[in-house]
Amino acid sequence: MIPYFKPPVLHLGPLTLEVFGLFVAAGILLASRIGGRAAQRQGLSQDVFLDYAPWGVGAGVVVGHLVHLFLYHPEELSKSPFQVFKVWEGLSSFGGLLGALLAAALFFRARKLRFGDYADTFGLAVPWGWAVARLGCFAVHDHPGVPTDFFLAVDFPGGPRHDLGLYDALALFAIALLITFLWRARRMTGRLLPLAALLYAPARFFFDSLRARDLSYVDARYLGLTPAQYFCMFLVVYGVAFMVRGHRPATVAPGAAAPASRAPARGR
Repeated sequence: MIPYFKPPVLHLGPLTLEVFGLFVAAGILLASRIGGRAAQRQGLSQDVFLDYAPWGVGAGVVVGHLVHLFLYHPEELSKSPFQVFKVWEGLSSFGGLLGALLAAALFFRARKLRFGDYADTFGLAVPWGWAVARLGCFAVHDHPGVPTDFFLAVDFPGGPRHDLGLYDALALFAIALLITFLWRARRMTGRLLPLAALLYAPARFFFDSLRARDLSYVDARYLGLTPAQYFCMFLVVYGVAFMVRGHRPATVAPGAAAPASRAPARGR
C-alpha cells in the first residue's frame, strides 16, 4: 500500500508554486520537445509544433476549466458569477484535450498545413506529456477512488482507496512506450494518434468506474456515467474511423529536409 502524502506548496518570493502545476508544466514541455524533434526527424519543421504549443495550452486551460465547471462540478457556479474566469480553480483533462484539438484545427488551417502530416508526432508526444501531468494528479491525490485493499491503493485519511491519478499515469506511460516503439519501427504510419486514442479510452472508462461516490466532492454523473466516460466514447469513434482510413501523411522520409512549400512563416 502506498502511504498518503501531501506535497508542500513552494513559495518563491511573491510566486506560489503548486506541485500539480509543476507536473503539468513539465508534461507540456516534454510533449513539445518530443513532438518537435519527431517532426524534424520526419522531414517537417519542428517550429510548427513549437509554435502551436502555446495556443494549444491556452485553449486547453480555458476549455478544460469550462468543462470542469459546467459538466463535472456545476455546483461551483453558485459560488460566484466570476467563477468562469478563475481558470486556475479546476481543470478537466478531457476538456483540455478538446481545447487543444480546437486550437489545432484553427492553427493548422491558418498556417495552410495538413494536420495529417503531423498526426503521428502528436500521437507520439501527447501520451508522454499527459502521463507526466497525471503524476501531478497523483501527487495531490485529486482523483480518489472507491475503498479497496489493492496493493497500489493509497492510504487516504479515512482508509485506503484507489488513486486514479496514479493508474491513469501508469496506463499513459505504457501507451507512450508502445507508440514510441511503433514510431521508431516506422509501423502504423498515419495511425499512431488514433491508436493512442483506442488504447487510452477503455482504460480511462474503466478507471472512472472506480471513482469515489461517497465523498463530499465527487464528479457529476449523467445516466450513471461521468463526463470522461462519454469523452471516451468519442475517442473510440475517432480511433476506429482513423484506424481505418489513417491520416495519410504526405511527408518526406525521416531525416530529410522539410519541403520549402510546407515550412512555416515565422512572425505571422
